Amino acid sequence: MSAHRLPDAGPSSQDIDSAYRRLAPRLERIVGKAVTAPHPVVEEACQVAWSQLLAANPPIRDEVVLSWLGTTAVREAWRLLRRERHHLPLGDEDQLGEVIDLPAREPGPERLAELHEQLAEIRRLPPRQQRMVWLHGAGYRYAEIAAATGDSRRTVERQLLRAKRALKDDAA
Repeated sequence: MSAHRLPDAGPSSQDIDSAYRRLAPRLERIVGKAVTAPHPVVEEACQVAWSQLLAANPPIRDEVVLSWLGTTAVREAWRLLRRERHHLPLGDEDQLGEVIDLPAREPGPERLAELHEQLAEIRRLPPRQQRMVWLHGAGYRYAEIAAATGDSRRTVERQLLRAKRALKDDAA
């Protein structure tokens, strides 16, 4: 690759071929030492760097080509490793490691039936107690419920206690 090339003239195929034969093994060693990665990742990162060298505009100067290729390939190897971490292999199940049993996002039919029964029980409470149970279930503290309903904190405590007793009696 000639350093005296016109800015819009790309490298000749002889220049690239010569540079590739001369620098490719060194580039793989550089990337292999800089990044702990499987050989296919290092190879792919190096190939991406070479393809970017071909497309570089303005062309990269001869005296910095190896350094530029090394930096580009190392960055590409890191990018490939990050991407690899985010994708699960779809091949052999032995490669997946331990399978984590995650709970379903939506409740199953039995849990839905149970929740409907609980809602029906709450609907049997007097409206005032229902309102306080809903607010308490939504995470409001007694003082906040009192402020929202206009009742005293002590009234909220009593109404919620009565609601809990009524729900407990219905369940028994």
